[in-house]
Amino acid sequence: MKKILFLAISGLFLIPNVKAQDEPNPITTAAPFLLITPDARAGGMGDIGVASSPDSNSQHHNPAKYAFLNSQFELGINYTPWMRALVNDVFLGGVSLGNRLNDRSAWAASMKYFTYGEINLTDPEGNPIGVEKPNEFSLDGTYALKLSEYYGMGVTMRYIRSDFALKTADDLLKTVNTFAVDVSGYYQSDEKNYGDFNGRWRAGFNISNIGPKVSYTDGGKENFIPTNLKLGGGFDFIFDDYNKVTALVEVTKLLVPTPPIRDGEGNVIAGKDDNVGFFGGMFQSFGDAPDGFSEEMAEVTWALGAEYLYNNAFSLRTGYFHESDLKGARQFFTVGTGFKFKSSKIDISYLFNASDLNNPLENTLRFSLAFDFGNLYEDY
Repeated sequence: MKKILFLAISGLFLIPNVKAQDEPNPITTAAPFLLITPDARAGGMGDIGVASSPDSNSQHHNPAKYAFLNSQFELGINYTPWMRALVNDVFLGGVSLGNRLNDRSAWAASMKYFTYGEINLTDPEGNPIGVEKPNEFSLDGTYALKLSEYYGMGVTMRYIRSDFALKTADDLLKTVNTFAVDVSGYYQSDEKNYGDFNGRWRAGFNISNIGPKVSYTDGGKENFIPTNLKLGGGFDFIFDDYNKVTALVEVTKLLVPTPPIRDGEGNVIAGKDDNVGFFGGMFQSFGDAPDGFSEEMAEVTWALGAEYLYNNAFSLRTGYFHESDLKGARQFFTVGTGFKFKSSKIDISYLFNASDLNNPLENTLRFSLAFDFGNLYEDY
């Protein structure tokens, strides 16, 4: 069962797409684990995080937020079971650390690890010959700097490793090692009075995983890594010293070429040839869909989220995420909660699938722990 599942996942990277215009035409990439939301706080708000308030897990959503951390140090630990209804040893785990150096700058580092569980290998006669544990992981380093009192930017370097290679003589898969860069920005206004309540605006962007194409086989087809654009905004409704509600919206788009429609000889008959470099592919991705503008718009996912915070100690969250049926059909509602005890925080989230397709996080609780310590800053 697991072996079949693993080979199916691997096949996403190795089999070219041939689609008709009226059929789903999803964009597949290498190292898709990079797009999985690692933390339960964002997971409770429809996977939103590019414009939410800074926290230890800003590395995934918007590293520029680290320059606005409220504490000198924030440490985050995350655990997300994956496809728990089918297997019990596939999960995403991670750890992140942010350090605000002074009023203007910060650095951060993180690791994300995704394991596909154990795969029992057999020879042609069915005799066991060993066990493999394919996995992927990334190591990140970020520097964030405030360019003004209200706006900051961040630059992230990322090392990515995908290890699907099996220790057998006839295995064609190889281990992939590559690097990528993120560029991000974050805006946070002053708190202002709006009559019956005070408020604060937030906005952010993140272009993540800018990097070269990779191949999972020697001389095989090269695949794009998941270069991704996030844009978002939010507003804090501050009713008093104890009660605050944050409303958020976020849109994302893969900056990866759309698979064109080809004839039986491999010639492009609709769309644009996706055999381009990663940098050119980023720009081509805005206008290469075979079905034109309507398909380009279908490639934009959107999400809404909200968070209620009481006395900076207890929170309730909810959200909704939507992806077109033609591009993956991920559609789900989320709920979550969080508790703060002195310098430690725990967040929990749960997902309700709203699509006809199964979601790997359906009926799954996600957990995050965070610890903040050191000097406090008064940005918000």
